[in-house]
Amino acid sequence: MKKLLSTISLLFIVITLWSQPKEQMIKVFVSPDHTDWLYKPGETVKFNIRITKNNIPLQNADAYYELSYDMMPPLKKESVKLKNGELTINGSTMNIPGFMRCRVWTKHEDKTYSGYATAAFAPEDIKPTTTLPTDFEAFWEKAKSENSKIPIDSRLRLLPERCTGKVNVYEVNIQNYRIGSRLYGILCIPKAPGKYPAVLRVPGAGIRPYNGMIVEAEDGLITLEIGIHGVPVTMDPVIYNNLLYGGLNQYQYMNWDNRDEIYFKRVYIGCVRAADYIFSMDEFDGENLIVYGGSQGGALAIVTAALDPRIKGLVSFYPALCDLNGYVHGRAGGWPHLFRNSTESPEILKQKTKNTPYYDVVNFARKIKVPGFYYLGYNDMTCPPTSMYSAYNTITAPKVLEIMEEAGHFSYPELWPKAKAWIYTHLQVNQ
Repeated sequence: MKKLLSTISLLFIVITLWSQPKEQMIKVFVSPDHTDWLYKPGETVKFNIRITKNNIPLQNADAYYELSYDMMPPLKKESVKLKNGELTINGSTMNIPGFMRCRVWTKHEDKTYSGYATAAFAPEDIKPTTTLPTDFEAFWEKAKSENSKIPIDSRLRLLPERCTGKVNVYEVNIQNYRIGSRLYGILCIPKAPGKYPAVLRVPGAGIRPYNGMIVEAEDGLITLEIGIHGVPVTMDPVIYNNLLYGGLNQYQYMNWDNRDEIYFKRVYIGCVRAADYIFSMDEFDGENLIVYGGSQGGALAIVTAALDPRIKGLVSFYPALCDLNGYVHGRAGGWPHLFRNSTESPEILKQKTKNTPYYDVVNFARKIKVPGFYYLGYNDMTCPPTSMYSAYNTITAPKVLEIMEEAGHFSYPELWPKAKAWIYTHLQVNQ
């Protein structure tokens, strides 16, 4: 079991480590004057700035700062000098629930350094801007029904080089969305006879190969780690790079003007199809399945749990695709920031904003009926906290929220023990 704990810790770290800030000689520290970073609407926030070199305040440092609401244009911007390496900025306030961010830049020896902090104003009261279409459930029930008529046609390819004494590892592909269209993943199955709980891992944004969750399977879990792009997940990395800059370039922006052709339709349905496959397995215990992911995967975890009542729980780290129309209403929207600085014609914009609610994680969050473990950071500018709270606040099912105020689009190691304990409890795995 210790092996399982350490491996899932590593797995969570891999989800987010790429975006953690790197250590630098010059550091720009920004913090609000409340230790919990929380404020009441109408209350003024002050931001403390400290610039250091080798952890010692940098004398007479020149800096530039901007104050803004979450992902919005600056309310105030100014150049300042930090005589003793420190300065307090008298900020502003918000009269409605939301977030205010202070971003600071300084230049030293021709290199620019930056830091920022984000104050929260009654975030638990943030309401989504997106609305629930009257035919939302009918739209997705039809999509699931149509997909269920397509033979799953599962195909397994043993990967001998990845197998262990306890686990068989396969690349699996199943039919999804239309005849001939495939969904690929890495499936790990314990060799010992028995019935096992399962974890479905849904991916963050991008196009890449996958290794599979082998050690977890060694400790008694069926694991399925899927890709979403309909291509094998064991190819040379060069191929994925070619796809990223070729045919699948900017896939997250594809076809939002056509509700039935939006790229994420096949993705959402594919996640349910992956659950279908797990439930078809003789080795599965038939009951205990958790879905989890981060960023795009955090969105897909919520979507899958909402669309598939067989899911017993979910783990969602900093979910994307939340409150997509936020920018149209003058506030932050979620990744992929469809309408930030939009230059589209009014006709196209109207059509896209009409379609987005069918794919907005907010509307799937409204449908969640199973327990969930959620995580976000106030400094996240990839999946802004305004957008994430818009979804989280609509969830009425049992939920746990972990907040790391300083974190951007990454997580700190202190989160892992809490997330792991939650997962094991709900999978009925001994700790």
